[in-house]
Amino acid sequence: MKNRTHFTRWHAAAVAGLLAVVVAATPAVTAQQFLNIATGGTAGTYYPLGGALGEIFNQHVPGVNASVQATGASVANVNMIAQGQVDLAFIQNDIAYYAAQAQEMFKSPVQNLQGIATLYPEVIQIVARADSGIRSVADLKGKRVAVGDAGSGTEANARQILAAAGITYQDVSARYLSFAEAASNLRDGHIDAAFVTAGLPTGAIQDVAAQRAIVLVAVGDDLVAKLQDQYPFYTRAVVKGGTYRGVEDDVQTVAVKAMLAVRADLPEGLVYSLTKALFENLPRMAQAHARGGDLSLATAQDGMSLTVHPGAARYYAETGH
Repeated sequence: MKNRTHFTRWHAAAVAGLLAVVVAATPAVTAQQFLNIATGGTAGTYYPLGGALGEIFNQHVPGVNASVQATGASVANVNMIAQGQVDLAFIQNDIAYYAAQAQEMFKSPVQNLQGIATLYPEVIQIVARADSGIRSVADLKGKRVAVGDAGSGTEANARQILAAAGITYQDVSARYLSFAEAASNLRDGHIDAAFVTAGLPTGAIQDVAAQRAIVLVAVGDDLVAKLQDQYPFYTRAVVKGGTYRGVEDDVQTVAVKAMLAVRADLPEGLVYSLTKALFENLPRMAQAHARGGDLSLATAQDGMSLTVHPGAARYYAETGH
């Protein structure tokens, strides 16, 4: 009986020792962090960039499992973050500003929303038929002008630019049209000009220019200054000559910026790691879409319309930005 007890104790000690060796040899398992990234429509720019971003996070941030979903873009994405349905989202910086300030389409401020980086310019292009006589913003008075879908970011851009020039919707014949609708109406002569907010070049404008002579209307220095005084999200932009058929000279205008926003309650350490992974793998973003090549640390806070998340702010401080 004594021998059996001694054997049992020895056996238990041996098993415990073996388990200790196995546990020590097994790498620690990192708790998985699931992240949902909201983009836009599958035919747009946000969606392929979001796919690349998800790949970067999955490959370079230990424990992260990121998934990407197509959405209705900026306004829908703000609401999804506010409701906790997604963790990161692509949003225009003007829409983010309205959300934070309870302006335009947002009746109350969205609290749980902070910024990681601004990404690339979405240029406000005022395109007019060459035979319309429109050569300046002031010339839009009395004309038939497509100002974007009702309640859209483009419509807000159009209204603000017109106001900077002392023009209201009562001074023009405002038409609430999508990009595609505006393009077909321009082409057919049913409207004189249209506001389009999009990355360059914009397919809808290319289609019109292929069939009809167009001009791009400049936003002069005085209007740029007025806009920037009132709305911090506007940046100066230039549409290079040759971007569209028949438009040979550079044209100054303004732009809003696509940006990456994040839930404010995500941990600082996690957002730091996400920001670091993004900027250390920019070639993958450029590979996903031409506009991904516009991302840089030097411009990552240009036009930032939200409070920067502390995790992203820490990365910028460490890199001298």
